[in-house]
Amino acid sequence: MSTPQDYIDEHKDHFLEELFDLLRIPSISTDSTKKEDIKSAAGFLADQLKKMELDTVKVFETPGNPIVFAEHAPHEDQPTVLVYGHYDVQPPDPEELWDTPPFEPTIKDGLIYARGASDDKGQAFTHVKAVESLLKTKGELPVNVKFILEGEEEIGSPNLVPFIEEHKDMLACDMVLISDTAMFAEDQPSITYGLRGLAYMEMEVVGPNRDLHSGVYGGAVENPANVLCEIIAKLKDEDGVIQIPGFYDKVVPLTEADREAFAALPFDEEEYKETLDIKAVHGEKGYSTLERAAGRPTLDVNGLWGGYQGEGAKTVLPSKANAKVSMRLVPDQDPKEIAKLFKDYVLSIAPDTVTVKVTEHHGGYAAVTDLEFYGLKAGAKAFEEVYEKEVLFSREGGSIPIVADFKRVLGVESILMGFGLTSNAIHSPNENFSVKDFYRGIKTSARFFELLPDFAE
Repeated sequence: MSTPQDYIDEHKDHFLEELFDLLRIPSISTDSTKKEDIKSAAGFLADQLKKMELDTVKVFETPGNPIVFAEHAPHEDQPTVLVYGHYDVQPPDPEELWDTPPFEPTIKDGLIYARGASDDKGQAFTHVKAVESLLKTKGELPVNVKFILEGEEEIGSPNLVPFIEEHKDMLACDMVLISDTAMFAEDQPSITYGLRGLAYMEMEVVGPNRDLHSGVYGGAVENPANVLCEIIAKLKDEDGVIQIPGFYDKVVPLTEADREAFAALPFDEEEYKETLDIKAVHGEKGYSTLERAAGRPTLDVNGLWGGYQGEGAKTVLPSKANAKVSMRLVPDQDPKEIAKLFKDYVLSIAPDTVTVKVTEHHGGYAAVTDLEFYGLKAGAKAFEEVYEKEVLFSREGGSIPIVADFKRVLGVESILMGFGLTSNAIHSPNENFSVKDFYRGIKTSARFFELLPDFAE
C-alpha cells in the first residue's frame, strides 16, 4: 500500500487540475454581481469533500455568503483539528496590469498565476487534498478533522463570528489549522505565531455644496482637500509615533525575547529595499524594520481622493475629499476602542469651516499563539520533514481577525501554517503561488495529521 506522500506524488497533476477548476471561479465577495460565482465556489468545495465520504458535509446559508462545513471524527481519544480557509477573493483590478487573465490559471516559471492562487484558495485546498490522501492510503484519519470554509473573509467575515457562536458545539475542537499566511522566505518554512489586529476607518470632509471655481472662491472658502491633508498630517509625528491620545495605552511592549526572535530572522535590509525599489526604510523611531512591520502598531492611509482626477487641468475647489485609513494593532489593543479614539481625535482637530464624517468599517484583535503548544510543535516537525530545513517562528504584520475570535469563542489556539510567500502579490495584479509549494503544502498537512497524536500524548 502506498503512503500518503506517494499518493500525493502520483496524483499531483490531477490535484493541480482540480485547483485550476476552483481558481477559474471568480468568487469576488466585494462584487454583488458575483453571488452565483460565490455559490459555485462553495458548491465546488462541498463536492470535493463529499467525494471523500466524510461523516458530514453541509453548506450553511448565511445572510451573506455560504459557509461550507465538513466533519470526519473516527476517534474518541484523539485531537480534533478544525481547518479554516476562505474561498472568496479580491477583485482583480486593475486587470490591464495582469500578464495573464486573472481567472484563467497559468503556470510560468514554476508559479501558478491567478487571483486566489495564494490567498486563499491554493493554500486552503492543500488541506482538502491532504485529507483525501490520508483516507485513500490509510483508510482512516489519524485524528478528527473538521472544515469550515467561508466566502466573506475579504469583506471582514461579517457572518462568520455569529455562525461560530451559534454552532459552538458543532465546531468544538482542540486547535484550528489555518494556511492564509506566508513563509518567511522561499524554501524557508516558518510558522506565524503572532498576527496584528486591525481597525479600518474612512474619513469624509465636506465643504461647499458643490465644486467651486478655485479662481473665484479660492482663499475665501475652505478647501476640503486641504483640510483632509492637514488632518492626516497630524495623525503621526516625524518619528512615526501615532498622535492619537490614548492610542498606546494598552499596547503590550515587545519583550527582550520578542526582539531577539526578530533579530534572529534571516533578514537582509538592503535586499528588502532593492526589491521594493526604495532608497530607505521608514517607521517608528527606535525599532527595527521587522519589529515595525510585525510587532508594533501602525497607521496608514490606504486611499485618498477628492477633486478633479481627469487628464489635464481643471481649476476646481472640491466640494468634498475622502480617505481610508487602516491601523494595525498589537496585544492588548481593542479595535472598537481604537476606532473611537481615532474618531474623537479627528473630530477634535477638524476646523468648523467643514463637516467631517468618520466611519468605522471593520476590525479585529491581535493574536499570539503559545510557542509551547503541542499542535505548533507538531506543525514544525511536519514542516521540517517535508522541507528538510529547520522551521522559523515569526510574527506577521497582517491581520486574520478570526484567529482571535476562535480563541475567544472556542477557547483554542490556531496554527498558522502558511505555504505562500510575501512576494506572491496577493491583492495585487499577477497574484501567484508556487507549484512546488502547493505540493509540499499538501504533504506537510498530511504529515501534520499523522504526527499530531504523538505530540498530544
